[in-house]
Amino acid sequence: MKLRTGLLLGTAFLAGITTGPSVERMAGPAVAHLLGNTALAREVAADSDNHSETLRLLTLFGTVLDLVRAEYVEPVSDKDLINNALDGMVSNLDPHSSYMNEKQYKDMQVQISGKFGGLGIQVQDQDGHVRVVSPMVGTPASRAGIKPGDFITEVDGKSLDGMTLDQAVTKMRGDPGTKITLTIIRAKAPKPLKFTMTREIVHIQVVTSALYGKTGYIHLNEFDDDTESGMRAAYDKLKAQAGGKLDGLVLDLRLNPGGKLDQAIAVSDDFIPEGEIVSIRGRHAENNHRWDAKGTDITNRLPIVVLINGGSASASEIVAGALQDHRRAVLLGEKSFGKGSVQSLIPVPGNGAVRLTTARYYTPSGRSIQGLGIAPDILVKESKDDEGIGYREADLKHIITNIGGNRSKAPVRTDLPAIASSIPDAPPANWPKFDLTKPNTDFQLQEGLRVVHAMAGLPPGELPNGAVENKTTSNAPSPTHVQQH
Repeated sequence: MKLRTGLLLGTAFLAGITTGPSVERMAGPAVAHLLGNTALAREVAADSDNHSETLRLLTLFGTVLDLVRAEYVEPVSDKDLINNALDGMVSNLDPHSSYMNEKQYKDMQVQISGKFGGLGIQVQDQDGHVRVVSPMVGTPASRAGIKPGDFITEVDGKSLDGMTLDQAVTKMRGDPGTKITLTIIRAKAPKPLKFTMTREIVHIQVVTSALYGKTGYIHLNEFDDDTESGMRAAYDKLKAQAGGKLDGLVLDLRLNPGGKLDQAIAVSDDFIPEGEIVSIRGRHAENNHRWDAKGTDITNRLPIVVLINGGSASASEIVAGALQDHRRAVLLGEKSFGKGSVQSLIPVPGNGAVRLTTARYYTPSGRSIQGLGIAPDILVKESKDDEGIGYREADLKHIITNIGGNRSKAPVRTDLPAIASSIPDAPPANWPKFDLTKPNTDFQLQEGLRVVHAMAGLPPGELPNGAVENKTTSNAPSPTHVQQH
């Protein structure tokens, strides 16, 4: 299987992106007048009963098309009717598959270029409503206080009710420097909230890092083409700042929605000396593949804690699952999102593209985390009243089933440090309000540092006031594996 080297834009978390054949190369003579020349058609032609049923259903489609065209209250073009049918056919398969017409495909390329004004919000359609998956760290949405699970109901005072996700996204885009006001409905908030922001060209800081004493901290915000190289550069810089030797590492994957499969594999390979990293299995044997570590560990077996939460998805879960199964790191935080599928982008020349779920992925122990997520080894909530991010893959409509794995839970760990049993699952009542830009308010980070210190045989430590912080910025434009506004 050949991995796609570009990024894919969508409305959901994407674990891996692969290339597929164009539709022109995928049909068979039995229905050539409608489908072209695909393997599907060859299967249909080989089964006379199936072939007959397919032709009956295609006739039904034509009948309904004629009825709508002739009787609908307003004239509708055949192009719109067919595009609507294609969209419904593909998008109802699962939350991550979709058909993009030519205009939508071009819009995707605009987003890839980063030449539009946006807010840095990842959204998903949920029962006809626009729900926030995650705000991107360092973007207008993040700075304004938009949270995962928020429902966006109005843009500049105008309701989004009845709009498609693409239409809502279009309303949120605009020229950089222009203001926009979103009306938000949030769980437990007594009334709708309003957030006024200024659009900007969103460039995600893919890798951020800091040095706490001699413990390194690296936050991966997504997996783009430069994530692994950026992470390695950040690690080398932290090591140099620590005088040539680190005590341990905290790898932060919170609110990381995923991205490139090859980058998730490369990051995992930097810490796992040998053995399987991830495998994928599709409908056809030729789509099955397994990736193994190449015998390197850039840290030379330093203690590692990985921070995860409900916003850690897809490629993030591949890394977390691999490090957990190999007992290479201790996972701390909250259960991850639970997206265990791989999408392929199949171009339809002159007519857009189909983004199609083509495989499930499995962790080294054989787990499919589809709809389940990855449970941390040490549960630690963000705040005292934190109920976790309640919006996950399992909450989406018509998700694909969790099958093919040999287990649903990680192997029982007997190697956790003794301090694990004494780590509180939530901050004390007087803990300051969490602010991602202020490490001393980040209870999960603080506890992660305590665990690393214990694993390294050091006394419990706190964040020093003079912590060295540095940032590695990818040159890639806005993240393009998700709907970005």
